[in-house]
Amino acid sequence: MNPEMIGLKRRFICDEMLNRLARWLRAAGYDTEQVAHGVNDRDLMAHAVASDRLILTRDHKFLERRGSASQVFLVISGAIDEQAHELTAPLGINWLKAPFSRCLMDNAPLRPAIKAEIDDLPWPSQSLTGPFTTCPDCGRHYWTGSHTLRMRDKLEAWTRGQFERVSI
Repeated sequence: MNPEMIGLKRRFICDEMLNRLARWLRAAGYDTEQVAHGVNDRDLMAHAVASDRLILTRDHKFLERRGSASQVFLVISGAIDEQAHELTAPLGINWLKAPFSRCLMDNAPLRPAIKAEIDDLPWPSQSLTGPFTTCPDCGRHYWTGSHTLRMRDKLEAWTRGQFERVSI
């Protein structure tokens, strides 16, 4: 990757092999698209250029495309903790940039949930202190439960440079 591009790209596109990484980048607060099934490399590259996004891929052949050096970052590992390690230093990833501010499923910025939305949550969740957020695009609701706390622990560990495999 072209070194001067490293600091400029803060929006990403993950290819089909990196869907889990895309959700973790979203959990950290990064605007991260996922490639739809069947999108060809030429169209993906055109979209990345037009939307000023860095393509994250495990596809070695992608680097053979002309002009890909500044648009593509090759991820070697298949394990999520190792992938996080690969991205952190070269891309300057801050795993606590804006935790849980984006929808994990469709990437939209979350908004505070209104009372009626909170009242529709399962009873144990309603009793939590929040914050409660909602995706304006898909309508999913988010709150700070045990799964979120485990995810935050992983983001904090990655921020400290601890990338050993820890299941959540």
